[in-house]
Amino acid sequence: MSDLRNLTRRPEFAAFVGTLFVFLFFAYFGWPTFIKPLVTAGWLNVAAELGLIALPVALVMIAGHLDLSVGSILAAGAMTYAIITGYFGLPDIIGLPAGLAVGTFFGFLNGLIVTKTKLNSFIVTLAMMFGLRGLVFGITRLTTSTVLVSVKVSESVRSTFGGRLYLTFENAIVLWVIMALVVSWILYKTKYGNWIFALGGDETAARAAGVPVERVTIGLFMGSGFGAALLGITQVALFGSAQVSAGQSYVFFSIIAVVVGGVLLTGGYGSPIGVIFGTITFAIVSQGIYSTGWDSDWSSLILGLLLLIAVLTNNTFRRLALSAGDKVKTSISEAKSTPRKASSELKVTKEANRD
Repeated sequence: MSDLRNLTRRPEFAAFVGTLFVFLFFAYFGWPTFIKPLVTAGWLNVAAELGLIALPVALVMIAGHLDLSVGSILAAGAMTYAIITGYFGLPDIIGLPAGLAVGTFFGFLNGLIVTKTKLNSFIVTLAMMFGLRGLVFGITRLTTSTVLVSVKVSESVRSTFGGRLYLTFENAIVLWVIMALVVSWILYKTKYGNWIFALGGDETAARAAGVPVERVTIGLFMGSGFGAALLGITQVALFGSAQVSAGQSYVFFSIIAVVVGGVLLTGGYGSPIGVIFGTITFAIVSQGIYSTGWDSDWSSLILGLLLLIAVLTNNTFRRLALSAGDKVKTSISEAKSTPRKASSELKVTKEANRD
């Protein structure tokens, strides 16, 4: 019973319940279309693509920050790769690392500005979102005289980033699993993960405890930029083209998936497993409605309600976890004080016997 109680207090438990609920919901109302391999591949592909951004963004949010620039960084990485390989005809071995480097650089810039100016990351990344979007648009038009660049992707890059398994499942699913393992290892098996939780809990206390706050913050934003650029390149490899407006929807989609996955907007709480469930939940809602025959406009309403319910549920489970922690601390405190009380009572008894 206690094991079940402890399980319900984990940050990914509410996300799992949400995923199970929406899966059963659409399986019932979309039967038998929803369980067909093609539909399953559809929402898995969406979850994988979103997960490439959501997992690094989750680390940023656990540390108490936000990154609203991922959509523009996605477009910047994708357009860099497309212009170098598609427009100038240079090999993928140059264009692909360049696209990833551009995304990582702008993530570094986000982290540097946040740490040096002490401005809220919401403001910094919001400014980066608009500024970088204009920069990408201007450079693309100046270079190519268009906003859409076609790319002839090499077979090796296509099979690694843009290919499909069994003709329906995207290779992004494999990249998603790899990123989930890497992020989980960082968060749970390294001191860097402890630092991330410390930053989200109390940055001032973390700094006093010796956590390299600036270095960790910059590293997290670099990871977020890398993930966004990786998704951009994956989409170019899949569709054979890039456009300047790509990726803007991922700004809020990634935050929705992360929050539904159990990460608090205030930071200090969350898990990669929960984020995986969050991305799956988002994908099922956004794709599953097509299997029901309902008007797809209702998907936005369901997503909105789901986000509100997720926040309320996550806060409830977090309070349960904190209350459990308080009870444990109280029990330990009482246990420590018990020998002192017993010793004091024994001393009084001895003195009374002497008298």
